[in-house]
Amino acid sequence: MRYELREELPTPRRFLALRDAADMAERPREGVERGLRNSLYGVTVVDTETGEVVGMARVVGDGGSVYHVCDTVVHPDHQRQGLGSRLMDAVVDYLDEHAPGGAYVNLLADVDGFYEQWGFEETRPASKGMFYRVE
Repeated sequence: MRYELREELPTPRRFLALRDAADMAERPREGVERGLRNSLYGVTVVDTETGEVVGMARVVGDGGSVYHVCDTVVHPDHQRQGLGSRLMDAVVDYLDEHAPGGAYVNLLADVDGFYEQWGFEETRPASKGMFYRVE
């Protein structure tokens, strides 16, 4: 099989490169270095032909009542191979094993109709997603 799933985090350099390749918002390198260390869980997809990390996902949160799935991305050159689904399968397996019953798991979805297959639901009208960026 050309792709291997690994329960590990990408390097900060690869993290930034994957986000850039997928036109995701920039993140400052210092924040990425600090944030990756504080992740609860990380999973990557490696192209076994090149050894390059071509996909990633991670879970952050307090490890008890709140979990946030973030930075789920597959490099555009490797999309449409089921890799995003494999990443989410691993994330949900982690949550099912480690998060206590009643834990709140959220994510910001950029792809309509993708995350629902794992049981994620839109929060509106009960709540709405918001953000604040530190300048």
